[in-house]
Amino acid sequence: MRPLPLPTPDTAAFFAAIDAGRLTVPRCGACGRFFLYPRAYCPFCTSGQVALEPVSGRGTLESYVVNHRPAPGFEEDAPYVVGVIRLAEGPTLFAGIEGEPAVDGELDAFFEPRGERNVLKFRMRKAAG
Repeated sequence: MRPLPLPTPDTAAFFAAIDAGRLTVPRCGACGRFFLYPRAYCPFCTSGQVALEPVSGRGTLESYVVNHRPAPGFEEDAPYVVGVIRLAEGPTLFAGIEGEPAVDGELDAFFEPRGERNVLKFRMRKAAG
């Protein structure tokens, strides 16, 4: 069985939105910047005026790896691609990728159902250039 993320008090609302099929990212009410990972304060200006806001789900692939030696629970998926995605709104995150990966390629977020939960993944839209 594939493991799922274990929400913490700071990440519970972020993962609840994913489970509901929505991608939301923390944004600072003081400086206006989006950031990840979810936390109670802004990493840029240290303000506590933080709220989750919906984002586009579009991003750009910054880096990736094709994993041929999977972590426990992912053996049936190998080989699989994971990468660093820069969201259109600015922050980066690490996620699974479907399609032929290309650095600087564009991606769209989607949600893969796993039981009663969802996992955030990205699908390549088109190659850069």
